Amino acid sequence: MERIQSAITKARKARADREAEAPATPAAPATEAVQPAPRAAPIEDPSIAAWAAVREFHPDARHLERNRLISLSGKASAVPFAGLRTRLLHLMRDKGWKRVAITSPGPGCGKSTVALNLALGLSRLGDVRTLLIEADLRRPALAPLLGVPAKHQFADVLAGKDEAASNMVRIGSNLAIGTNRSRVTNSAELLQSAAAAEALDRIEADYQPTLIIVDLPPMLASDDALASLGLMDCALIVAAAESTTIAEIDRCERELASRTNVVGVVLNKCRYIEKGEGYGYY
Repeated sequence: MERIQSAITKARKARADREAEAPATPAAPATEAVQPAPRAAPIEDPSIAAWAAVREFHPDARHLERNRLISLSGKASAVPFAGLRTRLLHLMRDKGWKRVAITSPGPGCGKSTVALNLALGLSRLGDVRTLLIEADLRRPALAPLLGVPAKHQFADVLAGKDEAASNMVRIGSNLAIGTNRSRVTNSAELLQSAAAAEALDRIEADYQPTLIIVDLPPMLASDDALASLGLMDCALIVAAAESTTIAEIDRCERELASRTNVVGVVLNKCRYIEKGEGYGYY
């Protein structure tokens, strides 16, 4: 028994000696925690900054009403313009168009008033960005109609001499209007210049508008409107009831159709209309 116990003791000692002499097994390296990849910062739309740089203007409601600018109020009297707005917007989206010219056969048809009412009505649609550019450079009218201080000269933007933001006002967050304080003598040459084409392209790229409305001069009064029609996607004719003749509308439409798409005719200043009807459009 003693020999067995002695053998066990010797065996234990020998095993302990071997374990003491054996090299230590290296510890497994600690597993490095995998950090999640940082989220990419959201890319801000640069056009947001462009819109924010345009000085905001708050038009006086009574001044607008005196000048027959009724679309911003959303009253029942603005329903005809709402219909025009919806039809034009749907058509331009379907066709992939952005630029629409507003013109008339002759002076006094109210095309600038129609252009402003259309733009103000579009501003009530939160997801629609609208630019209204005054290109009737012989008889600028947008600033006094809106009540904007007469200090801007958008013609300088078209000539490549100044920035758009310095010559526009912003109404709300989605309507910007470029106005002119004085007439331009070389308007036809400016409107058909390479500088004007480049300026419109740059404005469209910077502001990313849904629509650009261009208030052009009357078609039959000068060659100013013809000079820029190649830059437009389509055109809308404004005729004055009891003043504009069928022959003038026909001539105007033929001139426009030879250079761009004619989307319709608005019958303005119509005193005799059926109940529930407003501005004519086709």
